[in-house]
Amino acid sequence: MKPLSRRTLLRGAGVSLALPWLEVMHAAPEKATPLIRMAAMYMPNGTHPGMWTPTGEGRDFTLSPTLSSLEDLKNQLLIVTNLWNADSKGGDGHYVKSSGFLTCTTITKTLGVDVSCNGISMDQMAAQKSGKLTPLASMELGVAPVTTGVDKNVGYTRVYGSHIAWGGPTAPLAREIDPRLVFERLFRASGPQGSSAKQDIQLLDRVLEDSKQLRTQLGAADRQRLDEYLSGVRSLEDRLDRATRPQQTKWQLRAPFDPNAKPAGIPKEYAEHVRLMMDMIALGFQTDTTRVATFMFNNEVSNQSFKFLAGVNDAHHTLSHHQNDAEKMRQYQLINAWHTEQYGYLLRKLNAMKEGESTVLDNSMILLGAGFRDGNKHDPHNLPIILAGRAGGRIDAGQHLSYAPDSPLANLYVSMLDAFGTPVERFADSTGPLRGVLA
Repeated sequence: MKPLSRRTLLRGAGVSLALPWLEVMHAAPEKATPLIRMAAMYMPNGTHPGMWTPTGEGRDFTLSPTLSSLEDLKNQLLIVTNLWNADSKGGDGHYVKSSGFLTCTTITKTLGVDVSCNGISMDQMAAQKSGKLTPLASMELGVAPVTTGVDKNVGYTRVYGSHIAWGGPTAPLAREIDPRLVFERLFRASGPQGSSAKQDIQLLDRVLEDSKQLRTQLGAADRQRLDEYLSGVRSLEDRLDRATRPQQTKWQLRAPFDPNAKPAGIPKEYAEHVRLMMDMIALGFQTDTTRVATFMFNNEVSNQSFKFLAGVNDAHHTLSHHQNDAEKMRQYQLINAWHTEQYGYLLRKLNAMKEGESTVLDNSMILLGAGFRDGNKHDPHNLPIILAGRAGGRIDAGQHLSYAPDSPLANLYVSMLDAFGTPVERFADSTGPLRGVLA
């Protein structure tokens, strides 16, 4: 017999009466609270301005050419129009937009000594809570090494173009670009093998001790650089230390790791590299080894070649400065469409992972966006932003929502943090949750 809920009512004659307790109710399963995940995926160099926004609003909308590959996922999408990041409007064309994408702050203009985003990124606010419940607080992933040096055209260190995740104002979080190392990190975090974690902590202790001696021999600028580097080392030390302590929460691996699935390393082909990183995010979420991830398709100002795409014969940054040339704009849009196709690859992978009556995608929020719209203008108005997944029923997906021009991007982040279970009254320049996002 199908179990009955204790809330089952008898209805008739204009009244409703609650049934008494029956044995059949005893078997009624309690609905488990879903585990919510969050990922933010960043596209460099903006988008073709006229090929992104859907037509129609609410639930009656048609996907644009750039988003058309997501048609089968339409009821999982929340497309938001007319948001902007006000604090990124000044400064240069690229770096202020990328490093401020998840912080909604204005970065400090510097040649590299006093790097600061003047805030904490939204993903790390979420990780501060969920990180206590999983072996890894968050994963920061990319496909290209950190770009160094100074962009003399604008007077900013290029380091800003390599980071969207910030643990604090002066703490850009190091990204992993080797999928094999990401897999090994996930595998070890899920169940430390022997005394390896303790040995790693002992090694870090020696590194930190040596750094104290080195610090006394450095000038002020180099001491600051060393301190910024060591902040990432201390974060790793904390993660390893938590891995060796007895579990304070009843965390359990939710899916098995297949050792044979370990990637061989960094592939030669860019497209394969991106797909492998999508796989690592999916694995981290499915196993519940982490619930927060960020991924950069490339560093800002990237001039990645896209000649592997049919119809594209030039590099990304070059094409983004299209100067309204029809042929360059055509190729630029094909690159944008490729980015959304990779996004769709991750969404479909998560949607195929069952969790009871729902899926990992149902219990996730996967953000895709860029720090500005038109790469030719470096225009921060009307940002290209999509959110996919339902966050366990908290996000009202399947809509295209259009807002008043220049509505704060931070309002979306307030809504996402609420859905994640880490509500905040304000974030950066927010004025409240974004209307229509929460179910």
